[in-house]
Amino acid sequence: MKHSIGIIGAGGWGTAMAGILAENGHAPFLWTRSETIANEINERHTNARFLPNVTLMNDIIATTDASVINDCSTIIISVPTQFIRQVILDHGFDLKNKYIINGSKGIERGTLLTVSGILHDMNQCDSMHYSVLSGPSHAEETIRKVPTTVMVASANPELAHHVQSLFNNQYFRVYTSGDTIGAEIGGSLKNVIAIAAGIIDGLDIGDNTKAALITRGLEEIARLGMAMGANPRTFAGLSGLGDLYVTCSSRHSRNRHVGEAIAKGKHLSMILEEMSMIAEGVTTAESAWELSQKHHVDMPIVEQMYLILFHQKDPAQAITDLMIRARKAETH
Repeated sequence: MKHSIGIIGAGGWGTAMAGILAENGHAPFLWTRSETIANEINERHTNARFLPNVTLMNDIIATTDASVINDCSTIIISVPTQFIRQVILDHGFDLKNKYIINGSKGIERGTLLTVSGILHDMNQCDSMHYSVLSGPSHAEETIRKVPTTVMVASANPELAHHVQSLFNNQYFRVYTSGDTIGAEIGGSLKNVIAIAAGIIDGLDIGDNTKAALITRGLEEIARLGMAMGANPRTFAGLSGLGDLYVTCSSRHSRNRHVGEAIAKGKHLSMILEEMSMIAEGVTTAESAWELSQKHHVDMPIVEQMYLILFHQKDPAQAITDLMIRARKAETH
């Protein structure tokens, strides 16, 4: 079969997506800058650092050669958002006139751009060639064929259906949407709320508090998303509530782990140093707070997370400050 699909990034999610595609009869190229990881995938059919105790299909071919990916007609991005711009520049990726599927979640620090904005800013991709795959989908479960449901959003209905046909199978169901910005905002900001959920778990506060966090956190995400042009219904769906719930509750959630460690007194720098994978919610907390200021959107939970992560505010005090805010209607 022709190798027409390339994936940039051989972390857990990039490798899991390669697994789904291989299961569906495709032979994806999986790019990594690490010769060691490429050799392991090609020779042992494992990626033990990111997906331990998993055997990969032989149809997945790893490469360190960016030109191999550039020859593909469909390219999937699966590197941390903060590094997307630099990876494209440093390794000479050419995404122009290709179908792009974004599997990364986050907001670029400084520019406050989502991934679609980054690629547009770099003149690498327009809206009709861009899609975002998002939803409650931990790589550790997806690679083991745990029933998973996600959505793909694109301004181009043909592209959305193309992505749906590539990925949909008996254990991985894909819905389509036209709300790209809604999917990006939902997928990005849920990581911030998940850090807060980890703090609640770490402080052993209880289920009432966590339920309130998820509910009010979703309200804040939707509030910002709508200010940026999103459809409010998106946030009740897979890239909104679905992704938020799983990231706030799962043992696989890196962002929830960060919050739990903070609650137990660990310094943020030490937590991040000990992690083998990136917790996107940390940098997104800063970007989300800046976006709330830019768009004049009230986001008290995001603000408290920004203060905890970047100004060392005591988490218990942050919870108290949220509880004693001025009384308001729920629909405020």
